[in-house]
Amino acid sequence: MKNKLVVLAISMAMLTSCSKQVEGLVSGIINKDDNTTVNEYVKYTILKGQQYCDKSAYTPVNYSQLSFNVKFDSSAIYKTTKESNQADINKLFGFSDNKSQHHEYSARFGWRWSDNALRLFAYTYNNSVMSFKEIGTVKLGAENTCSIKVAGDKYIFSLNGKETTMPRASTTPVAEGYKLWPYFGGDELAPHTISIWIKELPQDKGSF
Repeated sequence: MKNKLVVLAISMAMLTSCSKQVEGLVSGIINKDDNTTVNEYVKYTILKGQQYCDKSAYTPVNYSQLSFNVKFDSSAIYKTTKESNQADINKLFGFSDNKSQHHEYSARFGWRWSDNALRLFAYTYNNSVMSFKEIGTVKLGAENTCSIKVAGDKYIFSLNGKETTMPRASTTPVAEGYKLWPYFGGDELAPHTISIWIKELPQDKGSF
């Protein structure tokens, strides 16, 4: 009887251990797939001399609207080595579309520091043709609400309630692609370390 109790105790311990391992594994899979924490700000850093941010993991998406808040600090103020490059648009956040690479089909927000202001842009690729349109300026340290809505043959960009429409040539009913993360440039590398804070909001998802 004593031996049976020992075996039972060992078996229960093993089951509990396995359960915790499975729970941890599932949690890890969820975190890996999402790569974000909804309703919390995540700091994205572009180091001096780099273009990609420190969090640029491949993350597939399938949704009809991307919504997020963003904050910049004084590191968003920069001067390019070549004067003409000051007009280049850095990339903020968005997605590729049409099950294609982002230089073929995509929609994202862009940003740049020019004429003593931080400017945000609607920035798209359709059939490998890039287009952009300034939406407005934002203040350093302020929280800004942004969204990109997929609406048939157009994207509706919104910055703090101000909407801008851009053409969409993608044929998928909703955006199907991968996330596009903060990126500096343009032709030049980041002249100093740049920090951007993004808080992803609950998304309007398609049938993934």
